[in-house]
Amino acid sequence: MNIEELIKENKGTVVDVRTPAEFNGGHVAGSQNIPLNEIPLRIDELEAMESPLILCCASGMRSEQAKNYLGLKNIECVNAGSWLTVNFHQSKSA
Repeated sequence: MNIEELIKENKGTVVDVRTPAEFNGGHVAGSQNIPLNEIPLRIDELEAMESPLILCCASGMRSEQAKNYLGLKNIECVNAGSWLTVNFHQSKSA
């Protein structure tokens, strides 16, 4: 299942790995904010979320880093790139 289908079918959990300040400036409705630097400290919380985790940030670079790290922890996740892309797909499915 691709990212657009996951969002359209409301599967998984959207996790925004930007800073709280960036997140507060705009984010995907219903997304969780776990900054990239906090990912290792919040593994239990991430494991408890509905998978797959749909990771996003400003450009896709931080969410790719998070995907690589979480993959090593056997947490099912995908890099969705920019939060604006996720927001666009979510708005189309509403």
